[in-house]
Amino acid sequence: MKHFSHMGSTYDVDDQGCLLDPASWDDNFAEGMARECDIPVLSSEHWDVIRYIRGEYEQTGVCPTIFATCKANGLLPQDMKKLFPTGYHRGVCRVAGVHYRVNHMPYADHLKESVADLRALSSEKVYSTDARGFLVEPEGWDENFAVYRAMEMRIPVGKLTDDHWRIIYYLRDVYQAEHRIPNIYETCESCNLDLNAFEALFPDGYHRGALKIAGLRFVK
Repeated sequence: MKHFSHMGSTYDVDDQGCLLDPASWDDNFAEGMARECDIPVLSSEHWDVIRYIRGEYEQTGVCPTIFATCKANGLLPQDMKKLFPTGYHRGVCRVAGVHYRVNHMPYADHLKESVADLRALSSEKVYSTDARGFLVEPEGWDENFAVYRAMEMRIPVGKLTDDHWRIIYYLRDVYQAEHRIPNIYETCESCNLDLNAFEALFPDGYHRGALKIAGLRFVK
């Protein structure tokens, strides 16, 4: 655990500078963290985005995706990048004090480790995949699909770490917002991982590992 201080107040943050307890967020934190994210002054446009994310989190307990945030604020992804140059998770979510990890933590709390229990959780869900196991319709993806694919790749449910989920959600967010799939170098840079660390997380590789688990595939 690390600490971040601004204007006499100190906050507990993780190694990436993300607020550990979203409830401890305040305007002072946002103003101080904005400077860490290459934003000298928060404009009304910045605050509209920040307030939206805070509002969604307080109502649902979930950090909204970049797609939902752009849509709600009438922004294109390139507009968001201009406002928050260090990115969505490493920029706006960091300033708003709500990290991607709140997306999957409630889900992980009730997720069972046995295959039987996982099937029971989504017994009515049918996934359409191609001959190689890639999801045909990316919009049909959910966390259960990710868990099934991960187990097939010898990554047990209990071994899906924050780093795994950060990459999975990053890939999903970029696809939903920009209708494209980032390459492995962009993914590693955005998720603060080197290639060796990525390989350790997804031993089956980028295409057959991370993308497949995230319900995405390159179509020629």
